[in-house]
Amino acid sequence: MTDKNEPQEKTEVADSPVTTRRGVRSFVLRQGRMTEGQKKAFDRGWAKYGLSREDGMIDPREVFGRDAMLNLEIGFGMGKSLADMAEAAPEQDFIGVEVHLPGVGALLKEIEERGLENVRIYNIDANDVIDLCLPDACLDRVMVFFPDPWPKKKHHKRRLVQSEFVQRIRHKLRVGGILHLATDWENYAEHMMEVMGEAEGFANSQGVGEYSPRPDDRPITKFEKRGERLGHGVWDLVFHRTN
Repeated sequence: MTDKNEPQEKTEVADSPVTTRRGVRSFVLRQGRMTEGQKKAFDRGWAKYGLSREDGMIDPREVFGRDAMLNLEIGFGMGKSLADMAEAAPEQDFIGVEVHLPGVGALLKEIEERGLENVRIYNIDANDVIDLCLPDACLDRVMVFFPDPWPKKKHHKRRLVQSEFVQRIRHKLRVGGILHLATDWENYAEHMMEVMGEAEGFANSQGVGEYSPRPDDRPITKFEKRGERLGHGVWDLVFHRTN
C-alpha cells in the first residue's frame, strides 16, 4: 500500500540500512521527499513512536504499557488507513512497518493530529521486523494490503507473499490469529490463494478457495476508491492460524 509517486530524501533514523536480509524484500526502495509537515512530525514523534532493529526482540506489553490485541501492518504506505484503524479501535495496539520516509512522516503526523497512543512504527524491512524484533505467537493479526504486484511473469518470484514468508508470519501469530491479505491485481489474488491454500497451519476463514468480503475494519483507501471507479476489482483473503 506504499505510495509510489512521491520522491524521497534521506533523514536520519535509528536503523541503517533499511534491511539486513538477502532474498525477497518486503519493499521496493524508491527515492522520495518528505514534506515540511512530515519532517516536523517525524522530528517530534519518532523518539516516542519509533521502534528500532537495535531494540531486538520487543515485549509488546512494555512497548504499549498494557496487554491488548496486537496488529501488525506490513507496508502501510502513507499511513491513513492504519491511523483510521487505530483510531476506531483504541482498545487494540498496532505496529506499522514502512521503509519509505514520507509514509512514516505522514503517519506520525496523523498520530499527532488524532492523539493516538496505540501505534508504533518500524522504518526497516518487514523481514527484519519478523525475524529480529517480534517474539513468536505475539500477534493477533497481520495485514498486508496492496503489496507491489510485480505484474510481469518473470518478476513473480519477487512477490512478497510466498510460502516461506507465510510460514515465518505463522510463527509470529498466536493460534487463531488472522493473516489478512488484499490486492487489486487478480493474478496476484490467484497467486495468494494458491500459496495460502497450500500453507501448513492455516485455514481459509471463508472456506476452501473462497475470497472474503471486505471486513468492516479494513478502511477503503483513496487508491482503492479510484480503482473501483475504473472498474478494478479488489480481493481480500482472510486466513487464521490453526496450529
